[in-house]
Amino acid sequence: MNTPNQRQRVIVFDVNETLLDIEFLSPYFKHTFGDASAMRQWFSELVLYSQSLTLSGGYTPFGELAAAVLQMVGEIRGIAISHEGVEEFAELMSRLPAHHDAAPALQMLQDAGFRLITLTNSAPPGSMALVERAGLGHYFEKQFSVDAVKRFKPATQVYRSVEAALGLQASALRMVAAHTWDTLGAAAAGWKTALVTRPGNAALLVGEQPDIIENDLLAIATRIIELDVA
Repeated sequence: MNTPNQRQRVIVFDVNETLLDIEFLSPYFKHTFGDASAMRQWFSELVLYSQSLTLSGGYTPFGELAAAVLQMVGEIRGIAISHEGVEEFAELMSRLPAHHDAAPALQMLQDAGFRLITLTNSAPPGSMALVERAGLGHYFEKQFSVDAVKRFKPATQVYRSVEAALGLQASALRMVAAHTWDTLGAAAAGWKTALVTRPGNAALLVGEQPDIIENDLLAIATRIIELDVA
């Protein structure tokens, strides 16, 4: 039987790659670098240097960091990225499409009575516009950004800031993300976690494991609802 605490459980979604499809950027890397797989190098370096800034006490908004890492990857590969090339890339990033399973999964959870939230490394107002433009904004009660604490995920302060804003304890929250570094951070903060193993992502067999691991969001939503009614 459901208890009131279970029915009020809040599901917090990462945005980039979890809800929105970053493979949309691959054609840019194909025509700029001659190699679509350079997108994965860029994204991995972006995550690495976001965390490096946090560990070293610095902060740069995610969009600015994304452009700087793009230029760094260009330099590594011997390709100069022009100002126009950076602007083109930023425009593409501003209209990432939703994954095909995002809206149906969110609708399923909303219909089951869950509160839905986003938490992203991207800074507002662009982060909110991104979700709205992808057609997902109406599913979410609130949208949070790491910009509020000037530290990137998976820093514990990020997750604590969401708890404080919502007035909830860690036990009421579940993080859904495509990245193990995000689920590790949320788990360390005491949240439940679910990992969606999008292409290019997998579980890491060390550290605290998500209690839900599936390869699409519909399966994630189904499992969340099953656990809620167990």
